[in-house]
Amino acid sequence: MSPSPRLPFRFRPRSTLALWSLVLAVAGCDGLSSRTLPVPDAGACVSGNCPQPDSGTPPEPSGPRVRIAAFNVHRLFDTVCDTGSCGGSNYEELPTAEQFAAQVDQLGRAITPLDADIVLLEEVETQDSLNGLLGRVPQFEYSKLGETYSAASVDVAVLSRHPIIETRSHRSQYIYRPDGSATRFSRDLLEVHLDVDGTRVIVFAAHFRSKVDDDPGRRLAEANASREILLDSAREFPAALVVLGGDLNDIPGSDPINALDQGLLRVAKDRPDNETWTYFYSGRGQAIDHLYLAPGGGAYVPGSYRVAREATGGYGGSDHGAVYADFALTPPP
Repeated sequence: MSPSPRLPFRFRPRSTLALWSLVLAVAGCDGLSSRTLPVPDAGACVSGNCPQPDSGTPPEPSGPRVRIAAFNVHRLFDTVCDTGSCGGSNYEELPTAEQFAAQVDQLGRAITPLDADIVLLEEVETQDSLNGLLGRVPQFEYSKLGETYSAASVDVAVLSRHPIIETRSHRSQYIYRPDGSATRFSRDLLEVHLDVDGTRVIVFAAHFRSKVDDDPGRRLAEANASREILLDSAREFPAALVVLGGDLNDIPGSDPINALDQGLLRVAKDRPDNETWTYFYSGRGQAIDHLYLAPGGGAYVPGSYRVAREATGGYGGSDHGAVYADFALTPPP
């Protein structure tokens, strides 16, 4: 399927029901606070939320578009107990078949209205977990799980409408904390190369170290290593669009996010701070899910970054919002 041109303030719903089922925290006009609004029509702008001419806004890039989303689906465990200690207060959940079906149904209903071409997922336990979700989002013909092969792991994954032509794992790579001690990525930094109508698109699904029993040095090591890996990929494939997305467990202004900001474009930077939060913690919204673009082929479509969230702050049964943005591709010569 070829991604058709998209305006950053419009959706292209595949069904009216899917569109009305999505509640987005969107705000586009200066001075408008973030609020949840349904989008009534694919060709209409919401009252008070219409794009305004702005001489300071960069011109929209030309070329075909691709929409990339990232979504922490929150502990998508399958129905098999791998650790021998499941359910209750144990880390590994053990849903019944009915509970698992309800979870993937809810997630599928949330992912579909994002209208994304590529979705980067976090917290998927196994291939069976991913297969259950794939049954609810048949528009994604291609997928890859970044399996770490440990019991009850919650891993990253990629869903795509476009063919996968190559995958690379960075799970075994040594990375280094500021004190010089070696560690590895908490989950795989999964690198997936896609053929989008003849253009190479490279996505990295990331999930950095959480702040539970915190190890901030490891999270900074993940950020520094991810930046260099993305920049290396952009140099290796200078015409490719190279994007990282996921739950990075830190906010703008923190050391890990500052490290990524040095050399990569955090595409949410052109949106007001009160619109970019993805997780509600200690009485406030925090932007801990991010999308980054490496320099080289392709471009971010200005103003297209959004967070999909429900009135409770999460989305699709997850405690995280989903983030997405549009990117213009550089067509092959």
